[in-house]
Amino acid sequence: MKIEVASRVNKVEEYYFSRKLREIAALRSQGVEVLNLAIGSPDKMPAPEVIEELCREAGIEGVHGYQSYMGIPELRNAFSAWMQKKFEVDIDPASEVLPLIGSKEGIMHISMTYLEEGVEVLVPNPGYPTYLSASTLTGATVRTYDLEAENGWWPDLDSLEKSDLSKVRLMWVNYPHMPTGALPPEKGFADLVDFARRNEILICHDNPYAFILNENPASILSVPGAKDVVLELHSLSKTFNMAGWRVGFLAASSDRISEVIRFKSNMDSGMFRPLQLAAVRALNLRQDWYDAVNNTYGERRKYAFELLGKLGCSIDPAQAGMFLWARIPETYRDGIELADEILDQARVFIAPGNIFGSNGSQYVRVSLCSDAETFKSAIVKCENLRR
Repeated sequence: MKIEVASRVNKVEEYYFSRKLREIAALRSQGVEVLNLAIGSPDKMPAPEVIEELCREAGIEGVHGYQSYMGIPELRNAFSAWMQKKFEVDIDPASEVLPLIGSKEGIMHISMTYLEEGVEVLVPNPGYPTYLSASTLTGATVRTYDLEAENGWWPDLDSLEKSDLSKVRLMWVNYPHMPTGALPPEKGFADLVDFARRNEILICHDNPYAFILNENPASILSVPGAKDVVLELHSLSKTFNMAGWRVGFLAASSDRISEVIRFKSNMDSGMFRPLQLAAVRALNLRQDWYDAVNNTYGERRKYAFELLGKLGCSIDPAQAGMFLWARIPETYRDGIELADEILDQARVFIAPGNIFGSNGSQYVRVSLCSDAETFKSAIVKCENLRR
């Protein structure tokens, strides 16, 4: 008996990394060593006190039931205080914060809340692939907007505004940008807010990399009046080494939070209470935690530069975040050709820029989520690529 999948599923492909990780797992099952420098999954531990909080709370009777869809007050208060301390942004913990089971979940919730057939959504090219897939699954029409090195990987808002934006309801932005590591220009966030207000568009700012190798963490919500047109996603995955814990949050006006919760409350039954209390502990870590994380990534970044140099790639050093984005040599057709060659010959896996959009086709991306010894091994393995 053949059962057809829903037509919406045929509009998206399996996530690139899902397919590649199966390929790598098959190689490893045959005894082949493969070094994975492609995925941004932090390899270091969360802070000891965060783990202790989780373990302690998980052993208490009565904490294993369903939780509020809005999260516990302690976590909402901690998110609010963190936004004030780190960005000088005032967020009402009772109505302007929504804890999420990871910010990737938030991307889907926002998309399903605001997008549908007949409306349009602006998605960056290059950009995080989930913006495209989540938008496509809603039935909305996706309009990609170009990001280019010559413009600092920042959208050309003037050109966008000359086009017909009457059906656009939502625009995805992400700075520090993934995959390029670009930072917004000085007045960039203010310009985005003005653009959104003039054109009656919601800006969704995905902000998980603010504190990784970035001297000036910023929130678009710091722009006066931004809450009128902006939703901002945050995640504990990168800054606090808690990727597998799946903890994030959405900050927005109370109206926007109320709208998103209408969808979210039909999709999950709240977050495990001990996880929420452990997240509270993480959000209250001192500055030396952030400094230690960045010291680790800073050291690894030196090796990533060396590796990419061995591959003949060119790199803009003004990048933030936990990746290095590099332009490939002209001897390769595109990033996929270079990445496949390295995987085939050196057994080192890096991400081709193609997977982030057509404007990334001449680039590759290396993750800093591997230790120095792994990078040193990768450098040796890539010394003698046949070309």
